[in-house]
Amino acid sequence: MKTPKFEDVNVGDALPVLSLPPISRTTLALYAGASGDHNPIHIDLDFARRCGMPDVFAHGMLSAAYLGRLLTGWVPQQRLRRVSMRFTGITQLGHAPACAGRVVEKYEEAGEKRVRVELRCANQYGEDKILGEAVVALD
Repeated sequence: MKTPKFEDVNVGDALPVLSLPPISRTTLALYAGASGDHNPIHIDLDFARRCGMPDVFAHGMLSAAYLGRLLTGWVPQQRLRRVSMRFTGITQLGHAPACAGRVVEKYEEAGEKRVRVELRCANQYGEDKILGEAVVALD
């Protein structure tokens, strides 16, 4: 991975989009096993229906992990200074997440050159599922 340089990054620059395959029951089972999050609303159809949902749906933290993957595909993890996210929608089965980021600020703080990046995870219909931001230190 070639880490971008502060002087080569401009406000408005987009991070490379991370497009993912549609969420499936297998995706949810694998994530539950890997994360230890076995909440039945995400893996048990009968439970989900008893809760008033039409079907199981993705863990919010799965989409958050995808946004983390977007960031660490752009810069090494040790360059991250702050990441914040808020959940804005449910990712249903069949939704194909796409994660994007855009540089919105360049500044210096604590002796480092930093950029603030807006983050977004949306489905194939453009419906936001997570919005957030990150602060990244660059050389």
